[in-house]
Amino acid sequence: MINNKYQTSNLLDDSRFFEAIKLFNSEKWYQAHDAFEELWHETFGPERDVIQGVLQVAVAQLHLERGNTSGATILYGEGLGRLRKMGNPSLGFDVEKLCLCVEKRLNLLQQKRETDNCPLPVISIEVS
Repeated sequence: MINNKYQTSNLLDDSRFFEAIKLFNSEKWYQAHDAFEELWHETFGPERDVIQGVLQVAVAQLHLERGNTSGATILYGEGLGRLRKMGNPSLGFDVEKLCLCVEKRLNLLQQKRETDNCPLPVISIEVS
């Protein structure tokens, strides 16, 4: 039997999760990737797909910083697919807002256009 060590409620109680979000929103893409990857390794179920989607967006941003638009395009697409997967939990942030931003950036890259004037992805915490 799989030990579901981390479920949604545990992630929301884990300070590492909020530190990873802080790194992501500070555009520290490599560090955000590492922080989310640590959580991803400990997460099971639908939450794992959301974490992996965020990871892929962070790596896409890293690729863009390094001039690898092909790699960024691929990872934006994969991340978007995971974030939009039916039945995924929100994990306390506005997943749809993140998806709309990533989709806009992905569309620009697919059209071979610059993303410089397009807002960067941000994880907006939902207030309850």
